[in-house]
Amino acid sequence: MNQDTVKKLLQEALDENPSLFLIELAFLASSKIKVVVDGDAGVPLSECIRISRSIESSLDREEEDFSLEVTSPDIAHPFLVLRQYKKNIGRIIKVVTAEDKYEGTLASADEDGIVLTWKAREPKPIGKGKHTVEKTLNLLYSEIKEARVKIIF
Repeated sequence: MNQDTVKKLLQEALDENPSLFLIELAFLASSKIKVVVDGDAGVPLSECIRISRSIESSLDREEEDFSLEVTSPDIAHPFLVLRQYKKNIGRIIKVVTAEDKYEGTLASADEDGIVLTWKAREPKPIGKGKHTVEKTLNLLYSEIKEARVKIIF
């Protein structure tokens, strides 16, 4: 299987819909090709089918047998590219770093990192009791081991 050809065909298919972007392209054992795409407004099944057909129609199964899987990431799939962070601004996410775990609203995302915000109850500086404070945390992508949307039922 010529991987460069598959990459070129995939890019051509993605270029037809600028709201779509590549999350993962994997060439697995037994000539299996796995493609995971996401979109700024989600990915309809029809787009997965279109991308799959676009790639398959240009490859010759007589030359080499292969299987092709084109999917969108599920809600529990961790973020892998910047565009996923940008797509989820305003949502509650869980972030794991080497030192700690955080949960908060994704306030912003740029080329360097993200900003998380959340409310916490802390002791009052003077007197007894607690008060609610707004917390903000800036994280670089290099510090993030895993980030994903928090699933709320």
